Order: sequence, then structure tokens, then C-alpha cells
Amino acid sequence: MSLQLFYDPGFAAPIGDHIMPIRKFGLVAEQAADLPGMALAGVTPVTEEDLLRVHAPAYIEAVKTGEPRELAESQKFPWSPQLFPSVCLTNGAVRDAARHALKAGAAGALASGFHHSCPDHGEGFCTFNGLIVALEWLKAHGHIQTAAILDMDLHYGNGTALLTATRPWIRSLSLYGNDYWDNIPYLDVSERHHEDGSNHRSAAIIPTGGPDGDAMLALLDREIGWLVDAGKPDILLYQAGADPLKYDPYSPLDLTHDDLAARDRRVFEFARQHALPVAWVLAGGYTKDVTQVVQVHVNTALACRDTFSL
Repeated sequence: MSLQLFYDPGFAAPIGDHIMPIRKFGLVAEQAADLPGMALAGVTPVTEEDLLRVHAPAYIEAVKTGEPRELAESQKFPWSPQLFPSVCLTNGAVRDAARHALKAGAAGALASGFHHSCPDHGEGFCTFNGLIVALEWLKAHGHIQTAAILDMDLHYGNGTALLTATRPWIRSLSLYGNDYWDNIPYLDVSERHHEDGSNHRSAAIIPTGGPDGDAMLALLDREIGWLVDAGKPDILLYQAGADPLKYDPYSPLDLTHDDLAARDRRVFEFARQHALPVAWVLAGGYTKDVTQVVQVHVNTALACRDTFSL
């Protein structure tokens, strides 16, 4: 059985010369399709009904129509008629990967989880929160009752934490190297701090002044068990960020490709140990050399394939 990777060329909305390398989705798909034990799968887009379980009608309408423009572009992407169809596809990929993982044990969505997206606006290149949209769909259709999210993007997942706070059936853990508030990243994690809640928790990876791989893995080992402390969730969604990489312009961390691959293996081994179906998504990555970003994401796919022997 092959590792199913959900992808559609329509993920790439025309956003022009943007720091977000939106073409990375296609580049990851091209590389992964040539690797043994992996297969690309098509995507069914989410509907407006699916989005309305999570997002305000006025915000959905703004992204769909472009008006008001300030709200339509609140995630820092230029609006175009292709934006709404593209984010319906990316959210659909997360939902499809999660649904497949419930049957196969693991799957990947070659799309972003959009963890900065809030109920009534977007932030940080995140339009609709695919992580929460996917979980709400699964719950509405009777596939799950409980869920967990592990976010290891460089940036704190503020939108996911906000949405999780009103959904006691989800546990969300964000392990980050930059804080994030009001569309602003904070490189110094001591500069701002947010309030955790009973079902959303976070911890910062503190730069050591040298190699940070051991510190990151130690933090992961210390915190990840909280996701199952209240009982095994029905599924784990994993946001596998590329932007903690040392070459990323936003990253204060000294993390190599090997470090991030070790992170991925640790997460997938945890999921296998606890018999947790796991679906993962791509996230972040802003190096000018997009091949660096692609390599992080391909390594995540390899770690998943090898851990689950798919």
C-alpha cells in the first residue's frame, strides 16, 4: 500500500511575486510522485457549508467576491477570482487526507493547514483554517468524536488556538520559534506571550546560540504526551513546518534538514505507538532557494512512509 498524498494543481492561486513560494506545492508533488511507496491522490474541494462550520459568512463572502477588499486580503494575499477556489481545494486536501488516514493509518496533504486563520478574518498567508474545517467535517459526518492537532510550524498557531478554545473535543499543541499576534510575527518569543487554555497549549523553542536540534526534540518529547493525556483522540493532524529551517529568513533557530527530519520521525513514531491515525500538512518555508523548502516537505513524506512501512 502506498502513502497517499492529496494534491491538486489548483492549490496555486495567482499571487504574483510573493514571499510565500506557492509553487512549492507542485514541486513537492513532482518529487514525491517519483518516490517508491508514494502516490498522488485527487482532491474534492470543501463547500461553503463546510466553511460555515468554522468561519463567518461575511468573511467567506469577502474571499469569494473580493469585497470588501481589506477583509478579502486580510491574510496578506492579493485577491483574485481564483483565490476562493484555490483555498477550497487546499482545505479539501486536508479533509481528504484526514479521512483517508482514518482508514490507512497515515496520509499527507500537499497543502497548508492555514493555522493563522481566525473565524472572521485571515492572517499570515492563511485564508480558511483547513485544520479545523477538516475536523469539523469529519465530526459532522460521524467519522470522529475527538481530535488532536500538533503544530510545529515556526510561528505560533494563533488562529488554531482561538478556534480550538471553543471546541472542547479538540486538543491543540503549538511548539514554535516565533510568536504571532495580529498579523505580526515576533522573533523574540519573550516579547509577547499569549494565554493557553484547558485544551490549547503552547511552548517556545528557545534558541541556544548553537545547534538547536536537541533542544527542539527535548521540548517535543516533553510536551507531546499532553495530546493523549485525557484519552486517545480519534485522529492527529500534524502541521509540519519548513520555516524552522536555519536558512529561513524568519527563523532564529539553528535547525538543519536532518533535525527537521528527526522531528518528523519522532511525531510519526508517537502516532504509531499510540495507534493514532495521522494526517499531515505542509506549512511555512520562505527561503529564496525554494528547493530548501521542498526538501523539508519531501523529507516529511519519507519519514511518514518509512515509519508506517507504506
